[in-house]
Amino acid sequence: ARAEEIVAATKGALMLQQFQNPANPAIHRATTAEEIWNDTGGAVDVVISGVGTGGTLTGVGELLKKRKPSLRMIAVEPEDSAVLSGNAPGPHKIQGIGAGFVPDILDRKLIDEVLPIANETAFAMARRAARVEGIPCGISSGAALAAAFEVGARPAMKGKLIVVVLPSFAERYLSTALFEGL
Repeated sequence: ARAEEIVAATKGALMLQQFQNPANPAIHRATTAEEIWNDTGGAVDVVISGVGTGGTLTGVGELLKKRKPSLRMIAVEPEDSAVLSGNAPGPHKIQGIGAGFVPDILDRKLIDEVLPIANETAFAMARRAARVEGIPCGISSGAALAAAFEVGARPAMKGKLIVVVLPSFAERYLSTALFEGL
């Protein structure tokens, strides 16, 4: 509210609004989607990504579903704040996703499935990625990886090319519970 007051009172001021700004999905159409398409030679079957602002899922889904209508877009959200699944918002520990509301720029028609992931599962998968694969990722990346393991284990996914977006890096979480006891 205070930022809106400042913008209203300041000539030429604007508020970028990551949850509402059309430039957010636009950059993912222009870059992330193209990178996925090019790096997979168009063979991608499934894209899994957490829902923070909604920009990644919307931008990637808009472009890739035009090129490959059979592509499945899977959204990941915190189990404790699974608003896309129809539940009430709530506190959770998966930083970067699960804002507690449906972002304005999220095009829900592009999403084929929503997977809620528990806090503990996201933490465990982020730790596993670092320990086993040498990928120092953050908590929201752990949630996306957990969803990818769940989806990849389905018999219908045999032989499918699944892309999972890992948006967070571990260094942001060095002072959090992610690294407690390590």
